[in-house]
Amino acid sequence: MKEVSVIIQEALQVLKDGGVILYPTDTVWGLGCDATNGKAVARIYEIKRRADSKALVLLACDLDMVARHVRTVPDAAIDLVEVNDGSPMTLIYPDAVGLAPNVVAEDGSVGIRVPLNDFCVALVRKLRRPLVSTSANISGEPTPKKFKDIPQEIRDAVDYIVAPALEKDSTGKPSQIIKVGPGSEVKVIRM
Repeated sequence: MKEVSVIIQEALQVLKDGGVILYPTDTVWGLGCDATNGKAVARIYEIKRRADSKALVLLACDLDMVARHVRTVPDAAIDLVEVNDGSPMTLIYPDAVGLAPNVVAEDGSVGIRVPLNDFCVALVRKLRRPLVSTSANISGEPTPKKFKDIPQEIRDAVDYIVAPALEKDSTGKPSQIIKVGPGSEVKVIRM
């Protein structure tokens, strides 16, 4: 296997060129692209055969990056991050800014997770923008837990596949999703 730093550089170049990557996250395998590039985001919807009215989850390298793409981070969101037990947690924030319109929900919210694995954090930090992170499956089909479970159709549709050996840090199950409203109201979407 190539060194992780080389894999990051190769994936980063594809992302900067507007491409789509297939990569292991801290949860499941994901399809990813630069979340500020509307054309790349549209390709992900096409690959998944998913309606673009369904928003996508993004990865940020830290809360500072989250704050650059959300007008106001509600206090409840900060509290949730601080008390998290180390489980992958996606928070849906109100009032997204600076992102491709097709990653933002109709109500203006956006789901963002700070991943719990070094590869994803390093990749997003080098990209310097949020990374789309949607499961690597056709919409409505089971979520692939391991690389071997990813349909060939998905593999063939992407521009770069990260080394499957890096999936060792994946939990194999989707993150919990919690929506935080502008007044710090909290709603659990998925546990």
